[in-house]
Amino acid sequence: MAIYDVIIVGAGQAGLGTSYFLTQAGHTHLVLEKGQIGESWRSQRWDSFKLNSPNFMNGLPGMSYAGPEPDGFWRRDDLVSYFEHYVSYFHLPVRTCTSVTAVECAEDPACFIVHTQNEGRTGEPLMCRSVVVASGILQAPKYDPIHSRVAGKVTELHTSQYRNAAQLPPGAVVVVGSAQSGCQIAEDLLAAGRTVYLCTSRVGRAPRRYRGRDLLEWWIEMKLLDVTYASLKDKSLSRLAQPQISGHGRYGHTISLQHLAQQGVVVLGRLIDVEEDGLILSDEAAEHVHYADGFSQQVKADIDAYIQRTGRVRPPREVDPADQPDPQAGCISSLRRLKFRDARISTIIWASGFSADFSWLRLPALDARGLPVHEGGISPVHGLYFVGFPWLHSRKSGLIYGVTEDARWIAKAITRRQERYSSHKLMRKTS
Repeated sequence: MAIYDVIIVGAGQAGLGTSYFLTQAGHTHLVLEKGQIGESWRSQRWDSFKLNSPNFMNGLPGMSYAGPEPDGFWRRDDLVSYFEHYVSYFHLPVRTCTSVTAVECAEDPACFIVHTQNEGRTGEPLMCRSVVVASGILQAPKYDPIHSRVAGKVTELHTSQYRNAAQLPPGAVVVVGSAQSGCQIAEDLLAAGRTVYLCTSRVGRAPRRYRGRDLLEWWIEMKLLDVTYASLKDKSLSRLAQPQISGHGRYGHTISLQHLAQQGVVVLGRLIDVEEDGLILSDEAAEHVHYADGFSQQVKADIDAYIQRTGRVRPPREVDPADQPDPQAGCISSLRRLKFRDARISTIIWASGFSADFSWLRLPALDARGLPVHEGGISPVHGLYFVGFPWLHSRKSGLIYGVTEDARWIAKAITRRQERYSSHKLMRKTS
């Protein structure tokens, strides 16, 4: 059986970026992907989906964005095409339609055996000296436990299953969750003429553009994306939902609960229970509006303080109706119960995030919650690595923008291990 230096699990941005560096270093390796290249972007995003980061931030190592709109925003299909071109251009060894069913230690303690399936058929086991898990922690739809109480009363979809309004039965739609996906799908449904009810949660908001630049351009210059996980005094900050924002429009646009309400969305409190004939809602909607307003105000204040510290001329503010605060929370609905029949609700879309299953790692590599134990992507299990996780090193680790730094780090760690392994073998031969 041939022994690869490395097997990478996942052919998204993290797996491809790591493969690039391993190729440059001359490592024999293989990238395994259960679907097609960039599968999660293909199968877990709706038809009109656009990235939330500007194009200039979305290049992988060795191939930066070279198109005409560096400050624009790619559609889902643009990104997938870029990934496919990237694999072809650098001749990366990607094997698609191959699911990894188990990774376990081989008899040789310096090696792993990787078990696979190809289109439902068991594949030949593969052997390697290192394994890189690049499948991320957003693999499977996660539902609120309340989900089980709906039990067929209406059609239910997770955001990963939503494609467009035409796939839904006629009627009003409830979107549960007001982070990025929930708000963006609410806008997509509005554009299709649907009545939308939005069950909100405590999520920050940020202006898409401020003083002449995209928000993320400011954050890059201010080094906010370089903040490390180790430096966070309050680790819970790493678990905050991404702020409400959108890449739709030439320069993207700001999303706020009040602006959604102006467009026709019914802004509700948090979903707290399901009755036989409808939903029970909390009275927290006003708090959620105020929290988002305060978050945006703080973001802008931080940028203004940075401009003042650096002594530069302060560009004028844009007029951004979507970013106007709503101090009285006049945009919210007072509804505490929403009856399916009365509101003609046909569908609930769960914008409740994703989870991950690493049970296929038959190694002492997981904590009590079933999540990988690692430090900067390096597992206590020698030869096992993780990449593509949020806050692997810093805030940007969860973005395509952060792949180059993290993938380079993991590739260097693998090279160091391989060099130690080769040196040890040489010493044994000559002793």
